[in-house]
Amino acid sequence: MNMYVSNLSFHTTSEDLKTLFSKFGEVTSAKVIMDKVTDRSRGFGFVEMSSEENSKEAMAALNNKEIEGRALSVSVAREKEAGNGGFSRGGGGGNKRW
Repeated sequence: MNMYVSNLSFHTTSEDLKTLFSKFGEVTSAKVIMDKVTDRSRGFGFVEMSSEENSKEAMAALNNKEIEGRALSVSVAREKEAGNGGFSRGGGGGNKRW
């Protein structure tokens, strides 16, 4: 099960996230999302565990748990919505030809 974890400390690393969740079972992936420009944490990440039962146990135990002075929010991750990935040529280009 893939979980969305938010309100992370900006010092939390992907390895920290993996260690935290591995107390509840096998973590298949853990990733803190980083800002592409500043290379700093964006304060959220994703954790995937091999067992749905372990995932539910981790969610129950860690949701609202204070870690590094911040109350984590842990929920089931939603599938990424289809779209253009944020790329847009925009409007108002006048007579420009691409």
